Amino acid sequence: MKKKIIAIVAGGDSSEHDVSMRSAEGISSWLDRSKYEVYTIEVRGLEWNARLEDGSLSPVNRHDFTFEAMRSSIYSMQKTIKPDFVYITIHGTPGENGILQGYFDLLQIPYSSCNLLVAALTFDKFTLNQYLKGFGVKIAESILLRKSQAITAEEVISKVGLPCFIKPNGSGSSFGVTRCKTTADILPAIESARMESPDVMIESEIVGTEIANGVFRKADGEVHVLPITEVASENEFFDYDAKYNGQVTEITPARLTDDTTARVKALTKAIYTILGGEGIMRVDYIISHKQAEDGSQQDIINLLEINATPGMTATSFIPQQARADGLEMSAILDEVINQKLGNN
Repeated sequence: MKKKIIAIVAGGDSSEHDVSMRSAEGISSWLDRSKYEVYTIEVRGLEWNARLEDGSLSPVNRHDFTFEAMRSSIYSMQKTIKPDFVYITIHGTPGENGILQGYFDLLQIPYSSCNLLVAALTFDKFTLNQYLKGFGVKIAESILLRKSQAITAEEVISKVGLPCFIKPNGSGSSFGVTRCKTTADILPAIESARMESPDVMIESEIVGTEIANGVFRKADGEVHVLPITEVASENEFFDYDAKYNGQVTEITPARLTDDTTARVKALTKAIYTILGGEGIMRVDYIISHKQAEDGSQQDIINLLEINATPGMTATSFIPQQARADGLEMSAILDEVINQKLGNN
């Protein structure tokens, strides 16, 4: 059977460029070379280059997403490569916000992630939360501050209180996120967030246990929810150092009751289904606690955000959850690819 040509598209134009390249390394290492011919495409602005086996770079023709590669070292023959499938692992623009999804739709090249609409929706944190709120999903009180809008610190406090989180509305890896504890923190935090995204989301703090739950669609269409990871950060919140520099304890499966575990996984599956999810996604929550009338503690599931192109580095959640589920990442990637390509 002829090998399928897989292009892993990574990099991008945000602060998450380098994290994305590390995700590409992880994905490349898991793809079965007996089934796939694999290339990594690094995107930076209008510079798109395929990384070839000999370490050289081959410019990508963006008109048809092709590039030239040496196919025979003996005769020094070059051949035009056109990928059969694209694995999008850009965290940030243009891979997480729907731009590349629309591009590949136009070229009729299947890709790993959800479609343009869902990608754009999940990238816009405020809009996504308000949309899912209509389905009964619990979210924190929040304010959306557009690029042209101004707000006083006093207005922020009156609407969401303190402490609060100020974050870019369209970004990830916790770049530009600040936990504000005082009035003086607020306006500098807004400026910091605007370094990453013109629109800023201001959100009340929910105290509780942070968790992450991966999910993917198998080749037969079944939605498979992975085990839950509990996040215990050494820092004030799950920031960049906690995510990528080891300043966190990640426990998989999470230390939740059986009932709460079942409810979280059911909610993850429902959200994925509501959105028409494709490929691997990750849903992040905060579990807060409420005292019931009988004195027992009730766990409340609050949505934080959804990652439609989650990290796939060595320290990322999805590989951890796959191991806890007894699954190999190579098998999960096969499911994602075959769901789009079929089993041919």
